[in-house]
Amino acid sequence: MQPNHVPEKLIHLLNDEIIPFSISDKNSYKTLSEKIGDARIVLLGEATHGTDEFYRTRAELCKYLIQEKGFQAIAVEGDWTSAYYINNYIKGYGNADDVDYALQDFKRFPAWMWRNTVILSFLNWLRAYNDKLPSKNKIGFYGLDLYCLASSMQAVIQFLNKTDPTAAKHAMERYACFDHVGTDPQAYGYMVESRLKKPCINEAKEQLLEMQRMAFDKFHDQPIDETESLFFATQNARVVKNAENYYRSMFESHANTWNIRDQHMAETLQNIISHLETIHKMPAKIIIWAHNSHVGDARATEMSERKELNLGQLVREHFASSTFHLGFSTYQGTVTAASDWDSPPMCKKVLPGLPGSYESLFHDLKYKEFILDLHHGEHVKHLLELSRLQRAIGVIYRPETERASHYFFTHLPFQFDALIHIDETHAVEPLDH
Repeated sequence: MQPNHVPEKLIHLLNDEIIPFSISDKNSYKTLSEKIGDARIVLLGEATHGTDEFYRTRAELCKYLIQEKGFQAIAVEGDWTSAYYINNYIKGYGNADDVDYALQDFKRFPAWMWRNTVILSFLNWLRAYNDKLPSKNKIGFYGLDLYCLASSMQAVIQFLNKTDPTAAKHAMERYACFDHVGTDPQAYGYMVESRLKKPCINEAKEQLLEMQRMAFDKFHDQPIDETESLFFATQNARVVKNAENYYRSMFESHANTWNIRDQHMAETLQNIISHLETIHKMPAKIIIWAHNSHVGDARATEMSERKELNLGQLVREHFASSTFHLGFSTYQGTVTAASDWDSPPMCKKVLPGLPGSYESLFHDLKYKEFILDLHHGEHVKHLLELSRLQRAIGVIYRPETERASHYFFTHLPFQFDALIHIDETHAVEPLDH
């Protein structure tokens, strides 16, 4: 009998299924590419928001998929406005010739998610790769998130000031509804719920409709960079509308802000896909970076019991067999994380996986770094038919409350299509240390 009461037979059978993996071995990415097959939407997870090996693996797999399979864009769990600086840098738009420009807007907590050494190197690779391509074929980089309410309003107005001053004046009048809450969107939600001010939902909707009309009228026969600018501005108006709902809902007892956020990410993804297909005149191929809790199918986890959905579930429901979901796990090591929200990032020790967890099970297998194909027939599904604990470390890590704070039950074969396990991992290095 193995530790944690895992039958030796299960260990033996899983050992027959796993495939050795190495971040530096191109054959590992060829193996992953073969499993991805013809999928056009590839979702790459991470078990933490601060692990060097997860970032490096995703970057190397992206390079492979871009070069070998023609993937056209990367969409990340990051703010729309902040990520767009990256898009402009890697495409060489305007004066965006400095990687510091690309990362300038990732200032708020948790900045290390994007301001780290792996991202820096990857962006420089993307820029060099794009510099060899015609404008229409350059790889894009987009943010899926909605935390950027104030900066999205500002971006809409800045765009209109350059293209249509009268429309800019109307946008300022609409967005003035938000003015007296400053740059704190949570204050807006609190004041609306406390009936200290009226909601701004109608103004946000009106501005989005105005931007959509403008996009429809002006989209045709424009240079690629101007088409991108119009798309960026229109999506910013959509971010304002959805962020208004998100922050207002934070103080409504019946609302599920997790669902609002992930529905926004799914909606943003669909808009990016439509944008790419309009430009390329062919089905879009896009890679997503987000936490396991967003890219794995929520229906395979405890989340479904709380009536929570996520990006992974919505993408599977909408795109069916065109998707591939890759999860990650680690048993022990270090991680960059904070102890509390807005606290400085620290290099923290990751405790060994709890008994009864997937992490503990995988630690007992013969390879310390491996790929597990979770859809290799019914065999693997049968082996892992029982739900187990799975660890999730976000930007906060509290090892003193490990079980309560960082573990939940999942049914792995239905959560992901494949998983990469790296037994001992290390903290990603922030640029600002």
